[in-house]
Amino acid sequence: MTAQPEIKFTQLFIDGKFVDSVSGKKFAVINPSTGKKLCDVAEGDKADVDIAVEAARRAFKFGSTWRTMDASNRGRLINKLAGLIERDADYLAALETLNNGKPLAEAQFDMVCAVNCLRYYAGWSDKIHGQTIPADGSIFVVTRKEPVGVVGQIIPWNYPVLMCAWKFGPALAAGCTVVLKPAEQTPLTALYLAHLSIEAGFPTGVINVVNGFGETAGAALANHQHIQKIAFTGSTQVGKIIMETAAKSNLKRVSLELGGKSPIVVFPDVDLDEAVTICYNAIFANMGQCCCAGSRTFVHEDIYAEFVKKATAMAAARKVGNPFDEGVEQGPQVSEEQYNKILELLDSGKKEGASVTCGGNKWGTEGFFVEPTVFADVTDNMRIAREEIFGPVQTIFKFRTMEELIERANDTCYGLAAGVLTKDINTALTFAQAVEAGSVWVNCYDATMPQTPFGGFKMSGQGRELGEEGLHHYLEVKTITIAVPQKNS
Repeated sequence: MTAQPEIKFTQLFIDGKFVDSVSGKKFAVINPSTGKKLCDVAEGDKADVDIAVEAARRAFKFGSTWRTMDASNRGRLINKLAGLIERDADYLAALETLNNGKPLAEAQFDMVCAVNCLRYYAGWSDKIHGQTIPADGSIFVVTRKEPVGVVGQIIPWNYPVLMCAWKFGPALAAGCTVVLKPAEQTPLTALYLAHLSIEAGFPTGVINVVNGFGETAGAALANHQHIQKIAFTGSTQVGKIIMETAAKSNLKRVSLELGGKSPIVVFPDVDLDEAVTICYNAIFANMGQCCCAGSRTFVHEDIYAEFVKKATAMAAARKVGNPFDEGVEQGPQVSEEQYNKILELLDSGKKEGASVTCGGNKWGTEGFFVEPTVFADVTDNMRIAREEIFGPVQTIFKFRTMEELIERANDTCYGLAAGVLTKDINTALTFAQAVEAGSVWVNCYDATMPQTPFGGFKMSGQGRELGEEGLHHYLEVKTITIAVPQKNS
């Protein structure tokens, strides 16, 4: 078992310094493996957000060090931050496991992904440019792509370091300055990244981190008159509030990556064992706490019974326990609130007639652990079929035809992701084109990389993160038109 890491930073990070909140308030951070307090961290609210925004505005001011820095040097700073994360990956992964509850191996993989994301956007820093436009008349027209300004970023608790990288990368590459609010459940690794930003050499005020709650610190970011863009990853319900608040304040730009109820579909021509494994990983990774989890498993009727049998055996063999212990595949849910929500939905599935073939209960005597659970005979009207469970719960549906499947797969308010497993390219392409989802994975699942745009249709959000698309929300396009004097003949 790996020793638990020391917690080094618990204050707010504003203008290059760790500071207490204006109110002096603190709140408890809980270890989800035990349900006991890890530490207290400073609780920021509107007053602290105001100070952080002013620091970010100074850092963004025309003529500042950050604004006059060569774009290539911005890229070097982002690369330096990536290198420091790589250097401290073991510590950061252990801190993530302690605060979030994910198995240490998963946390270590998150660090690799975060480094790759930052390095990808570091490479974009000096490749953001406008165009020359051959407009009519005696004029010369060019466009410039300029940073939008101060951006507010609100990240979730399921991938804290990785979500920092997804948010920091494009914002910094574009030349924006940042005020980030980490999830109140998992602020510890974001604060350590803030510390690394100074070691990397970022000018003070470029990166700020304000711990706090959504109703106070998050609302202050969404409502702030001097924030020009807000990026939020989290629930659809909160995303609606943020969008409304942004519109009522200063019409700031909004990008939202929200909930999902994503289908993964298994056709009868697959290698069954491989398909079972892909579907298992699609739902059980990170304790099911993944926005794009394959949370509706549609299996063709010809292989349904055998698929359920194999899926049940695989889930039953999943090792649950202390996330620091070697070989543990599943740790606790992140909080008591999430734990209770999942248990309530498990009860609803039983009451509504789904068959529990594995699990279905809490696990252990302390902490927020849930048994890996498989439901068979699930129908489309059940709550477990329609609501985002966000837990280690596989729901398996039976289907017969492509036409029926498409209608059922799209019968949801969400549209974040989808997967299809088949050896027939025509089947794969038919499904990929018909399904309403921002990402479609064929014979794989959650194959998300820094180069590939990620985001949702319908109530799964708007805008995209990652890839070149991820830069667009952090940039303004300025058109400069110059009259060209005509020579006298």
